[in-house]
Amino acid sequence: MKIFKKKVLLLYIVLCMTMTIVLLFTGASAIENEVYLGGMPVGFNLSMGGAEVVAMCEILTANGAASPAREAKIEIGDLILQIGMIEIQSSADIDKALKGYKAGQLDIKITRNSKEEIKQLTPAKDSTTGKFRLGVLVRDSISGIGTMTYIKKSDLRFGSLGHSVTGENGKLLKVENGKVYNCSIVDVVKGEKGKAGELKGMFMGSEPIAIADKNTATGIFGQIKNIKAFEKTSMMKINTKAKIGKASIYTTVDGITPKEYDISIVKVDAKNSQNKNFVIKIDDPELIEKSGGIVQGMSGSPIVQDGKLIGAVTHVFLNDPTRGYGVAIQNMLYN
Repeated sequence: MKIFKKKVLLLYIVLCMTMTIVLLFTGASAIENEVYLGGMPVGFNLSMGGAEVVAMCEILTANGAASPAREAKIEIGDLILQIGMIEIQSSADIDKALKGYKAGQLDIKITRNSKEEIKQLTPAKDSTTGKFRLGVLVRDSISGIGTMTYIKKSDLRFGSLGHSVTGENGKLLKVENGKVYNCSIVDVVKGEKGKAGELKGMFMGSEPIAIADKNTATGIFGQIKNIKAFEKTSMMKINTKAKIGKASIYTTVDGITPKEYDISIVKVDAKNSQNKNFVIKIDDPELIEKSGGIVQGMSGSPIVQDGKLIGAVTHVFLNDPTRGYGVAIQNMLYN
């Protein structure tokens, strides 16, 4: 009898634990399945965590032209992380590292294809300015306009763009502590056959609304700093099974407020690995009149079907700006 009671008690405990686990996962799933809908334009200022080499240049020295970086086999697209003992976060840090230079080789730490390397370089003295140079042109950040796709209700992580941001060499840029700002669209360059159009926007405010920390093949991701900026944003459930037929996109072509426009999904390829899961066609005459169709800056505009979020706009067809690609939401959501 005592053994039986112990078995019943043990079974009761196991059932309670099972129910708790089920409730926890059910709750998480319910939260995960509902997000704040995007469509609003945002401005990105993305720090690269170093100085990216975008071009090589010759330095006029007392002994003629020299290119120290080329001689050290530094390449366009390399990210300079350190010169000597100085960590490089910006182009100004390179000047700082070379300010006290006298003679000899310097160790330069770079990242190439996600691998760190050490190069030895002898700076050249510019006969015009008297300063030592590496013979490179660099950038330490990149700015642009895109569209927010969603904000998770559970942890306020956001997803945007639907495609990667790449450097001069076509490689994925490393993004660290990028700043995201409210943005207002002030003009539209209409898309034409053979020529992509463009949204022109203005960054608003001096304080970022979010921090971007991840650049992937399916977009820029990060953390919202203050949800108050999106208090009036609609909540929407997610559907991972899109179908051919009528749908809509939410995008902004004037000011700061997204608007819904009619589209058709003409092809679905759920297994495509290049974030081209849908082919979409703009049907809305108002959007075609304003922008010609899909233009630069619309990347990330949410695609909605049957009242649920299914993906985001990623690319435009250059030969037909009313058509383009979209990425499925499940490929963007878990970043």
